[in-house]
Amino acid sequence: MEDFRDLQLFLHVAETLNFGRSSLECHVSPATLTRAIQRLEHDVGHRLMDRGPRGVALTAQGRRFQEYARETLALWRRYRDDEDPPAGLRGRLSIFATVTACHAILPDLLRPFRAAHPQVLLDIQTGDAAAALARLDEGAVDVAVAALPARMPEPMTSRIVARTPLVFIAAEGTDLSSWRDGPFVLPRSGLARDAADRWFRGQRLTPSLAAEPDGHEALLTLVALGCGIGIVPQLVLDARAATLGLMPVPVTPPLDPFTIGLCVRRQDLRRPLLAALWTPS
Repeated sequence: MEDFRDLQLFLHVAETLNFGRSSLECHVSPATLTRAIQRLEHDVGHRLMDRGPRGVALTAQGRRFQEYARETLALWRRYRDDEDPPAGLRGRLSIFATVTACHAILPDLLRPFRAAHPQVLLDIQTGDAAAALARLDEGAVDVAVAALPARMPEPMTSRIVARTPLVFIAAEGTDLSSWRDGPFVLPRSGLARDAADRWFRGQRLTPSLAAEPDGHEALLTLVALGCGIGIVPQLVLDARAATLGLMPVPVTPPLDPFTIGLCVRRQDLRRPLLAALWTPS
């Protein structure tokens, strides 16, 4: 339904406060995204967002509408899933995962569910790992496969599906005799950046930064081009090392490992589709 898609797009922009980023991550053109917001503003009779030189800001009506949009999408998902006929589960299950997780984790994770419930439509969305829990919290997706923080946000719960070390990487042939001097290519934000910052503090090092990209794909490319030493989960390196010519950099002590989980909103576990994925037969 277009109305629900408009609500999902609105919630994404309300989270990012950036039309360009939401356009890319939602796989719609800037014009389509703008029209969706304009349709909602026309329907409610109020401006929901202000766009200015400093970016996007929700109006007071926009903040009220944000709560309405979240509740409306939650009610729609419950209605849709509760209408499943006795013959088996039907409906749509939206899942957010990085490109690497799509290749390395989702096939094994979803294969039993797909075999048991072939009539369920799987909607898999990809994007930056740092955005996974935000997309889940805003109601844009039903499930997120994400690196788990030390403490999950209160409305969410998780089930561990994989563990992977976090490693420094370099382009093959890089002279590593003085690699600690950098320069480094570090994620702009997220758990990998937090782990890197803790490691550097523990070593009493102030890293010289060559770049701070968003997402693993951009980081891998910059490291492969020789821009500096990077940091990624081992899972990501294993998937792209051969094609990009990358190698791990041994370090002592090692970086904190990543725990990857299947994440949902607690209240959604009452929904048949989510319950079936959470506790596969």
